[in-house]
Amino acid sequence: MFAAYAARIDRDQPLNGLELGERPEPEVPPGWTAIDVRAASLNHHDLWSLRGVGLGEESLPMILGCDAAGVDADGNEVVVYPVIGATGHGVGPREQPSILTEKYQGTFAERVAVPQWNVLPKPKELSFEEAACLPTAWLTAYRMLFTGAGVRPGDSVLVQGAGGGVATAAIVLGAAAGLRVFATSRDAAKRRRAEELGAEAALESGARLPHRVDAVIETVGAATWSHSVKSLRRGGTLVISGATSGVTPPSGELNRIFFLELKVVGSTMGSKEELAGLLSFCAAKGVRPVVDSVLPLERAREGFAKMAAGDIFGKVVLTR
Repeated sequence: MFAAYAARIDRDQPLNGLELGERPEPEVPPGWTAIDVRAASLNHHDLWSLRGVGLGEESLPMILGCDAAGVDADGNEVVVYPVIGATGHGVGPREQPSILTEKYQGTFAERVAVPQWNVLPKPKELSFEEAACLPTAWLTAYRMLFTGAGVRPGDSVLVQGAGGGVATAAIVLGAAAGLRVFATSRDAAKRRRAEELGAEAALESGARLPHRVDAVIETVGAATWSHSVKSLRRGGTLVISGATSGVTPPSGELNRIFFLELKVVGSTMGSKEELAGLLSFCAAKGVRPVVDSVLPLERAREGFAKMAAGDIFGKVVLTR
């Protein structure tokens, strides 16, 4: 079957390790199922995999891709929850989780095998392309907002780095849930798009907000860390799920964190139950993921290059 896979690890030039070509059909152990992939979306996780983060040379070649929507063996339209227990079962309280492409082959292929436990029904209101955007970036944003930050309608939220998959999702989901959403970006076009998607205001990175907010959704890291901390009200919450600009933030914010009793919450992905809630929320409220572009799997390298350059707003989706 045709697939996009990591053949080599290159920490400096990750796309050098990306290959497109034939790979073996997936093995389907007892309790697993094979899904015919109709759409799969890119995440920064895929670039990090090509750099060897979470993926070792001993696991190569590895088909990339965490997210997918497709059709199961019975003809049902489904969405794949990409977190699999390390022993190949559902993720229980004592099960070490592993995301697709770390131990198990991913979704950038004609077919992918996952435990039956990891398959959820696709709402009929969502296209395959839309549903394929949800399991990683949109689930991450959903958990950051409603579990990590614990915000409620009427609360205010700052989303750093408008344009990225998680940030875009947080803007759309927050606005749909009745939050007052502020966003930042260095790019004027991305700021305009953020406001079109429901942000009350979109400002240049580092700009002073109209008022301090209840929560900050942080995926940028070092470049925006100080601004995030300074933008919170007393007792506010900073939820972080990534650090695309670097993992070492500037020093000097500790006094503000403890003096204002701020909370810093780490967040990674979300649970299967939260993905089910996100799917229902999108179907019921008419929320649709923001899709930057849809490309055939054969043009996966083009999609990877767009994401690596930051030349996207929303998700890049690969289709078969």
